[in-house]
Formats: sequence, structure tokens, C-alpha cells
Amino acid sequence: MSTQVDKTKMISLIVVSVIVLIVVIAKSTITIHAGENGVIFRTFGNGINETEKPLGEGFHFVAPWNKVFVYSIRLKERAEDMLVLSSNGLEIKVDVSAWYRPLPEKLPSLIKGIAKDYEGTIVIPAMRSAARSVIGRYTPEEIYSTRRDAIQDEIFIETRRILEEKYIIIDRALIRSVILPETIKRAIESKLEQEQLALEYKFKLERAKQEAERQRIQADGEAIANRIVNSSLTENLLRMRGIEATTKFSESNNTKTVIIGSGKNGLPVILNP
Repeated sequence: MSTQVDKTKMISLIVVSVIVLIVVIAKSTITIHAGENGVIFRTFGNGINETEKPLGEGFHFVAPWNKVFVYSIRLKERAEDMLVLSSNGLEIKVDVSAWYRPLPEKLPSLIKGIAKDYEGTIVIPAMRSAARSVIGRYTPEEIYSTRRDAIQDEIFIETRRILEEKYIIIDRALIRSVILPETIKRAIESKLEQEQLALEYKFKLERAKQEAERQRIQADGEAIANRIVNSSLTENLLRMRGIEATTKFSESNNTKTVIIGSGKNGLPVILNP
């Protein structure tokens, strides 16, 4: 009876040990997936060590009393709708997007120095601050049409300046839409249409002017050519050319009719019957 009890206790102990081992292993391992990095928080140490290299992709063993914060290091897009003021105080609604990612080797510093939610703490405020600062230097017309690309580039540069100090890389920024009050929008569109018509009219005038100049140059060239030809057609030259032509006609085997020109210098003209 005693042997049976001891055997039962041994089995129970083995089962408990296996369960504990499984739990310990489960708590001591972590898998970092593709496009992610992990930051270790040491519970009985100094928390996050900024000089410690983040955990890369793959399977890792970690002490069960420590925690691992996993973050994506891939490019992420964030879109923000915001109300901003133009240079003349008009309220404009813009939709701005930014593509960003954390600097992998500085991920521990980012998490310890700022917050686990670095997007809400850093990225969004940086986008809003840059957009308000840049757009506030331009008029509604420039924002809506003429300077939109330049404004977009300035927002990107301003946002990058802020985020680089916080170990965040921004890849690009984009103004996806600009919404103006309807009356302002119609006025700008009407002005742009009139400017386009004026440019078209100016283009037509320039084309007409260029065509007139081309015709004048062509006429001058033809007049110069005629003067050169006329000055070269001397009496002796014409007589020589006539003799040459008559000689070529006379060498033909066909029957010819010869008409003698009047005057002492008249040249014969040879015609086919």
C-alpha cells in the first residue's frame, strides 16, 4: 500500500514539474515576427536599457520575470484631418498624410525617453505643428492651387526636423485634400480660369507675331535671292546659256523645227514638229 502511494506521489510530482516547466518555457520565450523589433523591460533591473540592442526577428529566450515590448519597424501611414489658418486668417480644412517608422537601433531610447505610444505622443503633434506653421505662411489661393507642391515639401521638411530628434524617420508627407469655404473656392477657380484665358490669348498673339516675322524673313530672303540672280544675268551669260541649250537640242536624233530669233543676237529655237 505504501509503495502504491509513493508511486502516485511521484507521478503527481512529475506532472506538476512538467506543467511548471511548460509554463516557465512559455514565459521565457518570445517570437519576433517579420518587420518587428522587441525591447526588453527588466523588472529587477533598471527597466529599459538604452544601450541594449533590440531583439530582432526570430525566436528568443527571455527571463520569465522580464517583459518584451514589440514594435513594428515598417513604414506606417498616418492621416490627419485638421483645421488650419492661412496667412490672411481664413480657416481651411486639410488632410495630411505622413509615412514614418522608428529608427530600429534607437528603439529603446525612443520607448524609454518618450512613451510606448510614440505615435500619439510624437508623430501626430509633429504633423499638426508642421502643417499649421507652413500653411500659415500662404494665402488660400496658394494653398489650393499655385503653391501646393511647395507647401507639401515644406511640411515634410518641418516634420522631419521634429521627428529626427526623437529617433523617428519620416519617408514623405502628402497633402491629400484642401477644403475651402465654397465662396472662396469659386472665386479662386474663376480667377484661375480668367488667367488661363489670358495666357491662351497671349500665346495666340505670340504665335501670330512669330508667323508674321517668319513671313517677313522669308520675303526678305526671296528678294535678296532675286537681286543676286538678276545681277548675275549678264547679256553674255544669257547668250552662252542659249547656245548651250541650242547645242543640246541639236544633238537630239528627233526631227526639229528651227526658229531664228530677230536681231543680230537672236538665237535659234529648235522645236519638235
